[in-house]
Amino acid sequence: MRKVKLREGVDLSNLFGPRDLHLRLIEESLHVEISARGDEVTLEGRTESVGRAERLLCELAERTIGRRGLRSEDVTRALKSSESNQPETSSFPDPAPIVTPKGSVVPKTPSQQLYLEAIQRHDLVIGIGPAGTGKTYMAMAMALAAWTRKEVRQIVLARPAVEAGERLGFLPGDMIAKVHPYLRPLYDALYAMMDVDRANRLIERGDIEMAPLAFMRGRTLDDAFVILDEAQNATSEQMKMFLTRLGFHSKAVVTGDITQVDLPPDRPSGLIQISEILRNVDGIKFVYFQESDVVRHRLVQDIIKAYNQHGNGTGTSAASGATNE
Repeated sequence: MRKVKLREGVDLSNLFGPRDLHLRLIEESLHVEISARGDEVTLEGRTESVGRAERLLCELAERTIGRRGLRSEDVTRALKSSESNQPETSSFPDPAPIVTPKGSVVPKTPSQQLYLEAIQRHDLVIGIGPAGTGKTYMAMAMALAAWTRKEVRQIVLARPAVEAGERLGFLPGDMIAKVHPYLRPLYDALYAMMDVDRANRLIERGDIEMAPLAFMRGRTLDDAFVILDEAQNATSEQMKMFLTRLGFHSKAVVTGDITQVDLPPDRPSGLIQISEILRNVDGIKFVYFQESDVVRHRLVQDIIKAYNQHGNGTGTSAASGATNE
């Protein structure tokens, strides 16, 4: 048995969770018994498990001091990090928040923190990893922050217009109406960080541009922050075309999940190719996310893991590299 005295300033209701949910999650995962009386927590179980539970509780407690609230997803991620023997002190980085028009965005995993640092320091960053790891969301936040600080004149958001495993047939309407369904996820990320009316005005004015990847041909993008989303569905020719659009005083972020390629079998993914072609080019940074970085519903991590174990995740070996490669 071990008694842990929590430091002054810890938000106990936040730390313990509604009806002690967070404590129950730790108990079930680490096979310990936890009881709390005020700011004193008693831990019982095997010595190793009690030690892990103590370190985790202290880490989570520190996070409640003067910061946003804990969620069950945050506790689950911390437990996953503990299971994979990552240093507990790195589970919740303490970076300066990214200021967007709707508020601040803070990285939730060490890989997200590394990703943001890479975007700050490099003009071309490629983020590769499973869905739900925040690749597009964090890049959008960085783009809006750069535009707000007047570091760039324009934000350009592009996506390949590729159907995800099904034929959608003829889409009615003009060109904008036809391509809108492919770009909808980018609109969702934008609207999460900026008032809808203001965002639409900036789109109409051209300060923010959303376009299918094919529309990038022949352009030179100066003073711009450019994001290519779902890049696993860019062909090798399209990828080369996109990367050579980068102009002066511009920054580009390429994101994708190489386990979800929707191209025909005879069309190789440009994202998979550049992970080899550009690996050693100075000024380009690759950041790899893993299933433990998923920040969506807790089941998403388990679903991705189950698919990978079943062998349906083509290309998983490339995506599982170290995050600081």
